[in-house]
Amino acid sequence: METSVERSTFEEAYAAGSAPWVIGEPQPAIVELERAGGIRGAVLDPGCGAGEHTILLTRLGYDVLGVDFSPRAVELARQNAARQQVEARFEVADALRLDGESRFDTVVDSALFHVFGPEDRAAYVRGLHRVCRAGGAVHVLALSDVEPGFGPRVGEHVIREAFGAGWRLEEVRPSHYRGVARGEAAAELGVEDGAVVDLAAWLATATRA
Repeated sequence: METSVERSTFEEAYAAGSAPWVIGEPQPAIVELERAGGIRGAVLDPGCGAGEHTILLTRLGYDVLGVDFSPRAVELARQNAARQQVEARFEVADALRLDGESRFDTVVDSALFHVFGPEDRAAYVRGLHRVCRAGGAVHVLALSDVEPGFGPRVGEHVIREAFGAGWRLEEVRPSHYRGVARGEAAAELGVEDGAVVDLAAWLATATRA
């Protein structure tokens, strides 16, 4: 049965400095998304991790809030922002319990959606609906199951099923997610340990009805 990734997995990876999703820069797909005009207004970066996307978008002049359930991740993000001299905002918050006023125009989900099992995924999408303004856009960059890779991966149908009632799914298109292959993951992909690789991903956009 499909289940969510254990939260301890993330804490242990941050503590060990081995998180494969921490690449020291924003995801190229997110950079391209912004350049194409896909981001506007108030922005939420759920599961912000080390803060690369919140920092990028803050530097570009957006009103951004990065949130993560992990205090260790939020502290790392704040350190990264300070080092880059960017006054980015971060808070410790659970993406499965998003609530409050509908105030975000854009959500940038980089590799969060795919870590959830069905029940948590449904709770997450309901929370996104609560905090997005009508007409707000949610962009999801999720690892795809169409090619060999590592980490949790999802099929296109999972995204389509998740953004049903209350949403208009604009598109789901092939993309790439950049990560660091270590240990068994590196061996399975036939690359050196610690190699930076581009993995098959989906980039989906859904608009809140």
